[in-house]
Amino acid sequence: MSDSLITRKEHSHNTPMHYGYRKDFGDLVNGFLNGWLDLPFENTSLKNLEPKIEVTENDNDVTVCAEVPGISEKDMDLEISSDGYLVISGEKKQEKKEHGKGSYFSEISYGSFKRTVPLPWDLKFDEAKADFENGMLKVFIPKSQDEKGRKKKIAINKK
Repeated sequence: MSDSLITRKEHSHNTPMHYGYRKDFGDLVNGFLNGWLDLPFENTSLKNLEPKIEVTENDNDVTVCAEVPGISEKDMDLEISSDGYLVISGEKKQEKKEHGKGSYFSEISYGSFKRTVPLPWDLKFDEAKADFENGMLKVFIPKSQDEKGRKKKIAINKK
């Protein structure tokens, strides 16, 4: 999964950008062939495990929310690097069940995931904390005093 996804850190307050070169190539080929040959250039079962995220900020901190349904907090790991990347990783484990006669099928994905979120703000990483409830992981990271003072109101003069 991570070999097909390159995450680039922006030096602005933009949403994280992801570039999947295999997916881009697949889109190009499938577009050229008008969808006639739908080539699977991406492992969709692993893509389903990757948590959806939302990054918000206010005057005091940055909050990263991630949807991780079906995963226990003890099966997840959080790391923040000093250069401003939050890494959310974990594993959705499959329970082993014995089945008798008959057949069954499953559309549920199991396996490991890893999501890297660039944080372009100046933050106090050592004061970060995380909460987990009902499949939602929330990571709160306070802004540094320098970051809090970066916004400046600009007066607009009428001519």
